[in-house]
Formats: sequence, C-alpha cells, structure tokens
Amino acid sequence: MFLLDNPLRQYAWGSTHAIAELLGREPSGEPEAELWVGAHPDSPSRIIRQDGSRNGLDEAIADDPEGLLGADTATRFGNRLPFLLKVLAAGSALSLQVHPDPGQAAAGFDAEEAAGVPRSAPHRTYRDRNHKPELLYTLSAFEALCGFRPPAEAVAVFAALAAAVDPGSEAHGFLDSVAARLVMGGKDALQSAFAQALHAPRGVVDAVVDAVEGMAASGPDSTPPPAGVLPGEGDDVARDLATIRELAAQYPGDPGVLVALLLNRVSLRAGEALYLPAGNIHAYLSGLGIEVMASSDNVLRGGLTPKHVDPDALLATVVFEAVPPPTLAPEYTLFDQELYRPPFDEFQLQRIVLEDTSGESAAGPRADGDSHVPVMQNGPVVILAVSGPILLDTPRSTLLVPRGGSAFVGASEAPLIVRAAKDQHAAEGPVLAFAVTVGEEPQRAGA
Repeated sequence: MFLLDNPLRQYAWGSTHAIAELLGREPSGEPEAELWVGAHPDSPSRIIRQDGSRNGLDEAIADDPEGLLGADTATRFGNRLPFLLKVLAAGSALSLQVHPDPGQAAAGFDAEEAAGVPRSAPHRTYRDRNHKPELLYTLSAFEALCGFRPPAEAVAVFAALAAAVDPGSEAHGFLDSVAARLVMGGKDALQSAFAQALHAPRGVVDAVVDAVEGMAASGPDSTPPPAGVLPGEGDDVARDLATIRELAAQYPGDPGVLVALLLNRVSLRAGEALYLPAGNIHAYLSGLGIEVMASSDNVLRGGLTPKHVDPDALLATVVFEAVPPPTLAPEYTLFDQELYRPPFDEFQLQRIVLEDTSGESAAGPRADGDSHVPVMQNGPVVILAVSGPILLDTPRSTLLVPRGGSAFVGASEAPLIVRAAKDQHAAEGPVLAFAVTVGEEPQRAGA
C-alpha cells in the first residue's frame, strides 16, 4: 500500500474553491478543475514511499504489473491500471463532448500516430488507444446535458425560437429547418438536425440569444409556448431559454448553445449517479463530483470550449438515439455500503461511510456507517479519504490516510478493511471515503 501525491488540473472552467474545501486545504486562488488519482501516463499519481522518495504510479506498475495489479487484471488490461478516479469541480460549463468506443479509439490513435501528430499537440484528439466510459457520483447539486431528448421536446423549443426571431431572417429559416428535420423522426433525421445545429453560423446564434434576452427583459409571461405545445411543455421551453442564456454568457456565438437544445438537461442532487457509455453526447455545466472512468484522455469536442474542436470526428462517434438520462442506482454490500457497478469492465465504485471519531454513528448503529468496512476488491484498489482520516488494514500492513489523501492498494493486499481513524482535529460526523476497483469479468458478473 502506498500514499499518493496526485496532480491537479487547473482548467478555466474549474471552481476556485470546491476541491480545496472538499479535501480540507486552502484554495490556491486558481480555477481547480480536476484532481487525477491513477496511473494515466499523461498525469500519473506519484507513490510516496516510507523513505520519502516518490515515483510515478505508472512506473511502479510497469516494474511489477502482476505484483501490483494481480495476474488477472494484468492479463485482462495489458499490464496497466484500467481505471482513473477524478475529483471534478465545474464552476462553469465543460465542452460539448463524446468519447469513442474501443475500436474508434484504437483506429484514431493509430491514424494520428502515423500522421506524426505529437501527443501533446493542442489539436491532437486521440491521446491513447483506450475508450473512456464514465461514471459520475455527485457530491453537490449538479447540472449537466446528457444524451438526446425526445425529438418532440426539441421541436417545441425550436418552434418557439423561430416564432421569436424576425420571420424573414436567416435565423428563422435555420430554426424552422432544424425543427422540420426533427419532425421527420428516426436516427437519420436526428443526425441531420444535430449536424445542422453543430454548424450554426454565429449570426444565427447571436440572433437567437438576442431574441431570448428580449423575452427575458419583457418579463416571465412574454414567452408563451407555440401553438400545438401540450400543457406542461411550456415549462420545458422556459427552462431551455434559461439554458440558452446561461451558455451564451459563457461562450458567446458558440453553436453549442443551440446543440444544447437537442439534449436532456439533467439536474442531479448530491448523492446521485450517472454513467456515460461511448457515443453519449454530454456536457457538465456545474457542480462537484467523483468521476470514475476507464483510464483514457480521449475526448472529441464539438463546442462550448476554447480548445480544439473536431465536428466531423464528433459526428462520426455520437450515437444518435433519444434515450432517458442513464442514471445509476446503487447496490448494497452486506455492510449497507453503496456499490455502483455500471456496465463497464474497467471499474466499480464503492461509497464508504464510517462512524465518526467518537465511535458513535450520527444516526444510530449502521444507519450512517460502521466502525470498519471491508472493501469490495477485484484486484488493485484506489481509495480517497474525503472527510476525516481513515486507516487501511490488511493482513500484511496498515496505512493511515489523512483527510483529503489517497492511497493505492495492490492486489496482493487482501482482504482490505477501512477503519475510521481517531483524530482530535477531525470534524464531527461520519467519515466518507470512496474506493475504486476493477469491474467483475463479464462471465463472473452475477455468478
């Protein structure tokens, strides 16, 4: 077992305070977007040895893959840690994006390698050969765009916008055209409408935003739903108009402002989870969460970002199907701990709640936590202590992890027990930690 020193990504969309407050340290004053906990070669965590020396977790695994990953994981995933944990804090919207499936990732990576595109180049799309399915567990209220909404809902808002702009304008014709494509129904029609919105001229986006701002200035009763909209759908239109204003304020003139109207707007409460398979078009808008994914940094962007966008590659990767937001309910261990197992092989997430340092649960025995909890292990484990210190205990060793700290536990360190560590400086209440391990093999799942 090793404590970890984790890299912090300071992207412009990050929160200036959320990660620092969560992990109990002073804010840096800069936007802090992501804390990476894992062995991705672009930003690996560093293991902290007992003598104080440090080296990359990826290097340590490369030196002893079977010892740290276990023979099964090393064989299944090519001697690499298959998952990556992030603490994600969105102070503003992330890019409109999609992630490739394994075949697309491998082909895209090989093509860019053959073309000589440097892996660190800003216009590089495929930075590794892996797919990137994701799971988000929310630690605060969280807003996102995720997957395609029912076409009828999108038709309603595009029709409302068409009625609000100058009837003879380019914007009116553009909005009418998108709505007409959606009315046709089917995947091809959805793809056609999406492609048109993705290439919206700036003048069209600006005209739509101006019309929406005019509606807002005239008062809440100035935006009635268009003819034919069913009762209750007017509320959806009003929410969509608010989304336009929100995104346009952050990314003026960006086509993603209109693309957002084709997607489900998802409002999650703290403690809810969402999973994102390959091909799911999405954008996180605001909030704090634990994000777990296959260990990859492959992102195809289409808008809502100052970074490189590749609309054609995005169009070739998106799955054009209207589906409800893929929320994920937890399973429960024998110790009443939440276990999130999305339909991906690379990872599963365990939420661990322990009694507070006084030894008494905040809401009675086992209601909020236990004094010790076994970790569900399928090979290696990465664990993050969120509130209060924890003690990791195996037959071979013990390790104290402070609040805000994390650790890597090799496959040979089993079984792993997590205990609440007594600390006079710790805040009162249950101690919270998150553990990630490898997903079950398909043939064993449900056995």
